[in-house]
Amino acid sequence: MQLNPKLDAALKALEPDMIDTLARWIRVPSVRSDQTAPHAPFGEAVRRALDTAMEDIARLGMTPRDVDGYCCDTEIGEGEDVIAVLAHLDVVPEGDGWHHDPYGAEIVGGRMVGRGTSDDKGPGVAALFAMKAILDAGIPLVKRCRLILGCDEECGMKDLEYYEKKIGLPEKGFSPDANFPLINTEKGLLQMKLDAPLGDERLLEIACGTRCNVVPGTAAALLKGDWREAAADAFDVEDEDCQLETALEGGNTRLIFTGVPAHASTPEKGKNAAKMLLAVLHRLGIGGAPVALLDEAAGEGDAGVNLGIAGSDAVSGPLTINLGLLFAGDGRLSVTFDCRYPVFFDDKTISSTVQKRLAPAGFVMEPTHPSHPHHVPESSQLVTRLMDVYNSITGEKARPFAIGGGTYARHLKEGVAYGMLFPGDLELEHQADESIDLANFAKAARIYAYAIVALCA
Repeated sequence: MQLNPKLDAALKALEPDMIDTLARWIRVPSVRSDQTAPHAPFGEAVRRALDTAMEDIARLGMTPRDVDGYCCDTEIGEGEDVIAVLAHLDVVPEGDGWHHDPYGAEIVGGRMVGRGTSDDKGPGVAALFAMKAILDAGIPLVKRCRLILGCDEECGMKDLEYYEKKIGLPEKGFSPDANFPLINTEKGLLQMKLDAPLGDERLLEIACGTRCNVVPGTAAALLKGDWREAAADAFDVEDEDCQLETALEGGNTRLIFTGVPAHASTPEKGKNAAKMLLAVLHRLGIGGAPVALLDEAAGEGDAGVNLGIAGSDAVSGPLTINLGLLFAGDGRLSVTFDCRYPVFFDDKTISSTVQKRLAPAGFVMEPTHPSHPHHVPESSQLVTRLMDVYNSITGEKARPFAIGGGTYARHLKEGVAYGMLFPGDLELEHQADESIDLANFAKAARIYAYAIVALCA
C-alpha cells in the first residue's frame, strides 16, 4: 500500500474537529424509547442524535439524506458501484457503576469517556472524517462510498430492514463496530424468551436486566418476610466484584445482587447477577420448580452445557449463551437468553433443545426470530484489500477472525466488521465507563480513509 502525504495531512488537520464532533454526539443520550413520533420511530433522543449527525455531515460539506428517521446516509465518489460503511447512533442504556458522566464526553488520561464512544458513535465519526479527509486531499474515487448511520442496531436492526426496503443496501462494505484487524465471520444470534407459572407466593418480584444482549450487572428480588440472614448465608460467591445487599421493606426482604456487566457476545468477561440471584433463591427453596430448574440448567458457565446445547465448529468457535433478562411478578417467571451459535449449527435444534430442557417446570418458549450466521471467505477481494491496509499501517501480519457479536455487516451480501477496537485495548462496550483512546481514534480514522481509497479509488 502506498502512503499519500496529502491524505495524511488532511487527517491530521481534522483531528481537533473530529474529537469535538464525537463529544457532541456523545452528549445525546440516544437510547431507544417506545415513545415514538413521525420521523422518530425509535424515540425523541435517537431522533436528536440523527439530527446532530446530519448537521455535522452538512457542516463538513457533504449532503445528508434522512431516511424517515430510521437512518441517514451520505456519499462521496463517482460511478455506479457503491461500497457501504455502516455505523449506528443508538446506544444501550448507561446502567450503573459509572465514575464519570456517561454522556459528559469527559477526556481523562487521553481517553474520552461516554456511552457510545466505542459502540458505535466513535467509529461512525472516524469513518465520517475519513471521508472528509479524502475530499480535502482531492483524491478521485471511481466508486461511491456511502456512509449509513442507523438508529436501531442495539434493539433488532429494524433500521436497516427499512433502509433495504425503501432504498436498497449495497452488496459490499464494512461496519466499524467491532475489532481490528477484521472480522469475516459472525455467529448466529438467537434470543429465546420463556415463561412459566410461579406458584410460590413468597417470591413477590424479580427485576433483572435492561437489554438481552448485556450480561446483567445488577439483579433485585423482593421476598415475603424476613430473609436477610438466610440469604446472606446462602450467598457463597467469594469475589470482590460480586455483592449481595439486603434490606427490610415493610416486613419484606429486598435482595440486590451486584455483578459485572459485559457484552453478551463475550459473557465470560462479565459476572452475571441474575445467576447469583437464582442460586440464592434455589438454596433458600424459594420459587419452586421454575427457579430450581432454571438455576440447574443455566446457572453454571456460559457454554450451554447444562442446557444441552454446547458445541463449536472450526470456522467460528464455541457457542455461548447469556441469561440477559429475568423478571417475576403476578405469578409468572420469565427469562430471556441471548445465544451466539456457530456457523454450522441449526437455530431450530438449539431452541427446541432449550424448550425440552425447561419444559418440566412449565416453561413455554415464544416464537424465535434468529439472525443467521454470516461468513465472508478470507480470500475475497474485500477482505484482502482491507487486511492489506490494516497490516501496512500497523506493521502487523494479522489475519481475520470470528466473533459472537452481531454487526450491521451481516446485512450485506459481502460485508465484514472492521475495527475500531485495536488488539490489547480496553473492551468497555456495554459497560460502565465506556471510553476510547483518542490516539487510537485518530489511527482508526486513518485506516478507514486508506481503506475507502483501496476499495473505491
